[in-house]
Amino acid sequence: MEGSYTSLPTSHLLGSVPAVINEEKDAPNHQVPGANLQIFPPNNGGGGGRGYQTLEGPSGGDGQQSANTWSGVFSISSYTQYFNVDTDVVMNRLTSSLFPSGDFFSKIDANPDLYGPVWISTTLIFVVASLGNCATYMMRKRSDSSTSWSFDVSYLSVAAGAVYGYALIVPLAFYFLLQYLGSNVSIVRFWCLWGYSLFLFILSAFLLLIPVEFLRWTIIILTGAASASFVALNLRSYIETNDLNVVLVAAFILQLGLAIFIKTWFFP
Repeated sequence: MEGSYTSLPTSHLLGSVPAVINEEKDAPNHQVPGANLQIFPPNNGGGGGRGYQTLEGPSGGDGQQSANTWSGVFSISSYTQYFNVDTDVVMNRLTSSLFPSGDFFSKIDANPDLYGPVWISTTLIFVVASLGNCATYMMRKRSDSSTSWSFDVSYLSVAAGAVYGYALIVPLAFYFLLQYLGSNVSIVRFWCLWGYSLFLFILSAFLLLIPVEFLRWTIIILTGAASASFVALNLRSYIETNDLNVVLVAAFILQLGLAIFIKTWFFP
C-alpha cells in the first residue's frame, strides 16, 4: 500500500521566504571591534598636523585620518624640507659665519636648512682626522727623523663622536633651557646656527699644520673666539633680560672649549 502525502500550494512556500529574510535582518549584528593600531611613519599631509595616526581616529572631509599629538620627529620625511636649499643660499650663510654678527637668524628665518650643518660637520670630521694625523707626524718627524708615517684610525672615531655629538646635543640643550625660561625658540634654527658656526674650524685646521706650537695656539684661540662670538651674538636675540646673560657666557665657553679640544687632541 503506497503512502499518501499532502502537497502544499506553491504560493504558501514562497510566502514564507520573506519571513526568513526578515528574521535574519532582525538578528543582532556582532562586529569585531577594530584594533587600536598606529600607522608609521607619521603623516605629514593635510591639516598641518604631524604625528602618528590611529586607525580608529575620526576622518576629515578629505577622507584622511586626523593626526594625534605625536610629532613626526622620528620621521625622515619631516626633515626633507630642510634639505631643499640652493647652493647660493648655503654659500651666503657660510660667508655670514665668517664675520660674527647678530643677523644670522634674520637671514635664515624664511628657510632654515640642515643641509649645510650636516655637510659642515661631516667635512670637519674628515679634515681634523686627516690633518691631525699629518700634524702629529710632522711634529714627531722634527724630533726624530726616523719616525715612519702611520695613520691613527682612532682620530676618525673620536672626531665623529665629538663633532656630531656637539652639533646635535649642545643646540638641543640650549633649546630646552630657553624653552624652560619662557623664550619662543626653534630647534631647527639652533641646529642651523651651531652647524654653520663650525665652518671656521675647517679653515683653521689647515693652518694648524704649521709646526710652530705658539702659532697653533694663537690660531685656534682666535678661531674659537670668532666662532663663539658668532653663536653668542645671534643667541642674544632670544635673551630678553640681562639676568640671562649667563646663557650667552655658557654658549661662548662651550664653543671655545670645542676649539681647545680640537687643538689638544688632534694637533698635540
